[in-house]
Amino acid sequence: MQLSGMSSDFKLDAINRHGYEDHEISHLDGEVGSSGARSNLAFGMLDDAEKQGLRSINGAMSNKEHRSINDRFFRGNHAAISESIGLPIHDGAKRENGSARRSGPLVSGTAYCISSCSMILLNKIVLSSYKFRAPISLMFYQNLISSVIVAVLGLCGVVSVERLNWKLIRVWIPVNIIFIGMLVSGMYSLRYINIAMVTILKNVTNIMTAIGELYIFRKHQNQKVWIAMFLMIISAISGGITDLSFDSVGYAWQFLNCILTASYSLTLRRMMDKAKLLTRSGSLNEVSMVLLNNLLSLPFAIFLILLFGEWQYIVNT
Repeated sequence: MQLSGMSSDFKLDAINRHGYEDHEISHLDGEVGSSGARSNLAFGMLDDAEKQGLRSINGAMSNKEHRSINDRFFRGNHAAISESIGLPIHDGAKRENGSARRSGPLVSGTAYCISSCSMILLNKIVLSSYKFRAPISLMFYQNLISSVIVAVLGLCGVVSVERLNWKLIRVWIPVNIIFIGMLVSGMYSLRYINIAMVTILKNVTNIMTAIGELYIFRKHQNQKVWIAMFLMIISAISGGITDLSFDSVGYAWQFLNCILTASYSLTLRRMMDKAKLLTRSGSLNEVSMVLLNNLLSLPFAIFLILLFGEWQYIVNT
């Protein structure tokens, strides 16, 4: 009689706990349905094992020990269900993923600043210190190296690069022409203006871009943004007035560079959606745009080198 009472208590406890777990699991996503079915099968197996075990051990276990087994089973089953639907279990892994996401933009921004400053310094040294008189040829060399590096990384599978097609190239040519003008005007401005003034005058690009977005895309900026841009204008004017090495030709090239840079940004935003439709994946990442811009600029650069007679300077030098 005592064994029969223990068996009844154990079954009643298992049924109650099974009902409680089913009620708790029903609040989870629909993906847990299969886990619930596995839980029912496991409870049936546990019930059969309980019947055989009770007959063999002759009532050696107490009700408290049976509840302890059930508790361990339910905790393990609940953890398996949480894992099957992708619920977060380990707080340490979650913290690591969060820190990686937070540090990613910081690392990318730092790398961009270092590469951008290094490129400006290198171009300034080559064009001013070494008196190199072929800025378009220098642009051609840099774009060629960039195209080769991106192409090799794409072939090795290090980066993802979209396959180019003629439809995409035809759509991208207007963007590329502005891109070339932006690079060439930047090279010529570095020949006549010091790096500090080039950096200050580049802030005018942000103002032109904001005005273009207002009239083309109807994007309005808040008052604080316009105040910051107004301060940029004041800094550019103050820097130009106090510039002892003022050169009108260099300033003209730099303002042309600001106009072309703003035009490139606005044209890129307008053409991006159209260009994405012409790719296989339906998207155009930054690496693919680098390859597309630098590769398409090479024939235009060769034409400009011949037009401005830089090839004679390169051959004689």
